[in-house]
Amino acid sequence: MGHGHPHGHHHHDHDHSHDGAASGAMPAAFDPSVPDEALTPEQHSRRTLLRRAGLLGAGLAAASVVAPAAAAAPAASAAPASGGRRTNGFLWLSGDHHIHTQYSSDGKYRVVDQVRQGARHGMDWLVITDHGSVAHAKIGVDKVNPDIKAARAAYEDTLVFQGLEWNIPGAEHGTVFVHPGNNEVSVLKQFETDYDGSVKGASDSTPANEALAIAGLNFLAEQVQRRKVKDALMLANHPARRGVDSPHEIRGWRDAGRGRQIAIGFEGAPGHQAAGLPAPLGMGRARGIYDNNPSANSFAGYPLESYRTWGGFDWMTATVGGLWDSLLAEGKPWWITANSDSHQVYADTAARGGGNFDANGRYDDPVYAGQIDITQGDYWPGQYSRTHVGADGFSYAAVMEGIRAGRIWVDHGQLLGALDVRVTGGHRWATLGGALHVRKGTNVTLAVDVAMAGGPNWAGFVPKLARVDVIQGDVTGPVADKDTFTAPTAKVVKSYEVNKSSGTVRLTYDLGKVDRPVYVRLRGTDGNRGAVGAMGAAVDPAGPAIDVVGDADPWRDLWFYSNPVWVLPS
Repeated sequence: MGHGHPHGHHHHDHDHSHDGAASGAMPAAFDPSVPDEALTPEQHSRRTLLRRAGLLGAGLAAASVVAPAAAAAPAASAAPASGGRRTNGFLWLSGDHHIHTQYSSDGKYRVVDQVRQGARHGMDWLVITDHGSVAHAKIGVDKVNPDIKAARAAYEDTLVFQGLEWNIPGAEHGTVFVHPGNNEVSVLKQFETDYDGSVKGASDSTPANEALAIAGLNFLAEQVQRRKVKDALMLANHPARRGVDSPHEIRGWRDAGRGRQIAIGFEGAPGHQAAGLPAPLGMGRARGIYDNNPSANSFAGYPLESYRTWGGFDWMTATVGGLWDSLLAEGKPWWITANSDSHQVYADTAARGGGNFDANGRYDDPVYAGQIDITQGDYWPGQYSRTHVGADGFSYAAVMEGIRAGRIWVDHGQLLGALDVRVTGGHRWATLGGALHVRKGTNVTLAVDVAMAGGPNWAGFVPKLARVDVIQGDVTGPVADKDTFTAPTAKVVKSYEVNKSSGTVRLTYDLGKVDRPVYVRLRGTDGNRGAVGAMGAAVDPAGPAIDVVGDADPWRDLWFYSNPVWVLPS
């Protein structure tokens, strides 16, 4: 195979200009020229979170976390492996792409409630993703838009995207969202009306339904090409939960888009993380509500243990040498995220409002219930799960481009303050999602700066990172069988015990003289739970353990994962 850029890594020349309310200015909480007393309560809360994490200071922050947006502008369309021109790094923005409101039949909160809570918990960007349905397609897409616009105006330091949770024909759910603009409603409405599995009665795993899903992704690509919207993205949600996202479907989504990739990844960790809290103080179900079994529509090749989470992460991501690694071994981009899937928040005191959902496309505003509800399994955006995106600046376009480029790492329970990953060789470097092109035989080094948690998380304790693992695999090219879900060369090649509880730790790993295309990715844990991985101790001696249904306290089992960096010698 040719060892050029992995497919889809080239940057498209779409408009990098900053947009609307987010005029490219630094969010006030990040901007040291704005004094504390000039901040709103939400901005002050954000700044406190950043300070606690050690992100408003020298060192790692200056290199990668709070670089001025202007510093990145000259290289705005260059790949990360640009000979180090981006020495000022990226603005790392935390967000959540899977959030429900009163416009979902199983939701209850107002848009502004979710945005306010997200801002309070340090979220820089959010995607509102109410369920695709007949009522949503007919009324909800239109009705939610003024609420989203009002939230954008009220919370200028939080980028709020309009999206929806797509019932993927023949498969599970997915987040679909577009860049804000005049046509955001019309494009999403037409997409949902024509391509939603629930609206079209196309949920079963049939070739015709699978083809409809591809057609939907091609439709979104066409809207971008016709400049109806500036950008559109799709991420598959809770992919292993019901076993209906077959490997060939995932590959089909990834390769759809008629030259513009729309589907770019899946949830490495699902939402509903509080669902595993044991009764009587919790739901007593499974983390992620991953307590299903195979059905007639499930892919027969998946083992029973794939229907459970592992350390809170989806089996496809958590298995070293498993499905995610099989996708990466093809040398094509496929990224992971983590989010809340927030519908009904654990220990909340609100009750759903009344109203006729089918007639109105929404419920009435929530009301005070007079009691604490511990039978729910969700957290607010940012309360537990975080997706961190390296962006060129503070704008909708920059966040979408950062996601598409794979500059993403995820964590649970605020396990880390920050992460900076560089793979260097031949006077060049690449970061997460990037590809380092070197001459065959070049010495290549992975350098990782990890900022420890700088303060207590929502549960009231300061999490401690115990270990970081480096996972490496060979790029072996396209698979002959599109239902492949193993990657025999991927394994943990190095583990680092972390004996520090504050400040920043630097870890270096020498890949040696690289003579074949490879990728590396990172994973880390608080060390509370672990088990030998599914592929054996030689591949993964101390990976996440399968989560026990009914007894899986998410705060006692924290992990982080990063997206990969490729090394492509020629």
